[in-house]
Amino acid sequence: MEGLLEKSAALVQRVNIEKKRYLYHEINWNNRLIGVKGARGTGKTTLLLQKLKSLQLPPTQGTYWSLDDFYFTKHSLVETAEEFFKKGGEFLFLDEVHKYENWSVHVKNLYDFYPDLKIIFTGSSIIDISKEEGDLSRRMLMYTLAGLSYREYLAFNDLFDFKPIALDDILSSDRKWAKLFPSDFRPLAYFQDYLKYGYYPFSMEDKQGYTTRLQQLIRLIVEYDMAELKGFDIRNAKKMLQLLNVVASNVPFQPNISNIATKSDIHRNSVKSYLHFLEQAQLIKLLYATGISLTTLQKPEKVYLDNPNLAFAFSMADPNTGNLGKTYFISQ
Repeated sequence: MEGLLEKSAALVQRVNIEKKRYLYHEINWNNRLIGVKGARGTGKTTLLLQKLKSLQLPPTQGTYWSLDDFYFTKHSLVETAEEFFKKGGEFLFLDEVHKYENWSVHVKNLYDFYPDLKIIFTGSSIIDISKEEGDLSRRMLMYTLAGLSYREYLAFNDLFDFKPIALDDILSSDRKWAKLFPSDFRPLAYFQDYLKYGYYPFSMEDKQGYTTRLQQLIRLIVEYDMAELKGFDIRNAKKMLQLLNVVASNVPFQPNISNIATKSDIHRNSVKSYLHFLEQAQLIKLLYATGISLTTLQKPEKVYLDNPNLAFAFSMADPNTGNLGKTYFISQ
């Protein structure tokens, strides 16, 4: 366990706490069991490390463990956490919990056996907590971390820093919200950059290599993360990528299941399920007609990419402006 504590201390020391995602301020950190899920690349790990750093505790009292660490291929999470608690541990931050087999059962046991231990974990957006065997839903607070909004993008790049404005206020006739903006604010000045680079926080590390990193991220989600989905055969990952390319080249559109099946080489009976899988992975969004039950048996009315950055990742040319606007709106 000493190696885990050393890794945690090194990561906490390096993390920057000056800029925090919106969710950091919305989480009730006093709860004993907190879960944060979201798509790969949205900043879940940084969120955990920032909170741990703010506690200013030695690693023996507060620690961060990633459950895809090789350590946990040979060591039990419960036994390691028990040792941590007995030596004074108070806060346990667990990353990538979905990579640990039967993780929910183990987390439940830790919650039940050690009432003085606070557990904060992250997992893929693919996780459906309501179906987990450990029945954590009654014990925890669950949050979802989305990608950067345009407002956050401006703030993180030190351009403008505004508080969120509710949609109802924006649509109101009195337009009081307009007074919140300085006279020199031009909302479209940086908007094209946001559409292309702004949704995932890692864009601030390397804009030139952003599209390549985003393409790699998509492959990781399809070929690695989606293995966690019940009912998805990872051997069909290549077909899933083909389906995603077909969708990306046509969105937004009213899906013709037979045509999609032909272009993606997926049996037409499986297309609707695969579209549902892609939505769980936060790569696309499915829109259904009002009153339609949202099940994998229903054909969606329209299919969009999850966010506008994905449109540039899949397209060699600039995507259609109208489609980008709709994708942006639904992503917000």
